[in-house]
Amino acid sequence: MAVRAQFENSCDIGVFATLTNSYCLVALGAAENFYSVFEAELADHIPVVKTSIAGTRLVGRMCVGNKNGLLLPHTTTDQELMHIRNSLPDEVIVQRVEERLSALGNCIAVNDYVALIHPDLDSETEEIIADVLGVEVFRQTIAGNILVGSYCKFTNQGGLVHPSTTVEDLDELSSLLQVPLVAGTVNRGSDVIGAGLVSNDWAAFTGMDTTSTELAVIESIFKLRSAQPSQIVQDMRSTIIDSMM
Repeated sequence: MAVRAQFENSCDIGVFATLTNSYCLVALGAAENFYSVFEAELADHIPVVKTSIAGTRLVGRMCVGNKNGLLLPHTTTDQELMHIRNSLPDEVIVQRVEERLSALGNCIAVNDYVALIHPDLDSETEEIIADVLGVEVFRQTIAGNILVGSYCKFTNQGGLVHPSTTVEDLDELSSLLQVPLVAGTVNRGSDVIGAGLVSNDWAAFTGMDTTSTELAVIESIFKLRSAQPSQIVQDMRSTIIDSMM
């Protein structure tokens, strides 16, 4: 199910939070209500952690991760790194990255299997992404925009990309990612998808301005109407058993 939220009057909640199948990071805010929206939906299943990154509240834009790992910019303090490491599940690898383009959330879009990255990222960073997050990495643009993390959001179920993306690009991206994609908007017409939406395989959170039509598109493409965490885990188990047999 998709839920609307806002962070201290801002609808760009993807700037202040990051969500995966095994954890959620939320910015330290003056008010509790933003955190409590995430906690109400997620706390029974995954840890919801309040933190800052590099002394800022731009948690969603500064870091990137999936169920396997979390990458932080080199400006992250030792204290923040230890706090995040101690709060996340033991199997999640947390690593700092020496990368000139330090707003990793803007430069990288990732699910549990594939990452799309900014064309100018270092090759060392590309290797770290592949190793720590356990994904295949592709250098891509979204509708001509090099900030792939800002202009698309995809999970293991499906994805939403910039509204100007051509049909050819949609087909190419969809075959790379092996998930269905749709071009659309959030927050009543905003094309900055990554800033207005955070999602995992069973929950999504969007800005308060998101219209009911946009919400319906999000719930449909991310397959959230029937998604339950227990059901997803069950599906994962059955696919593992199938592959073993």
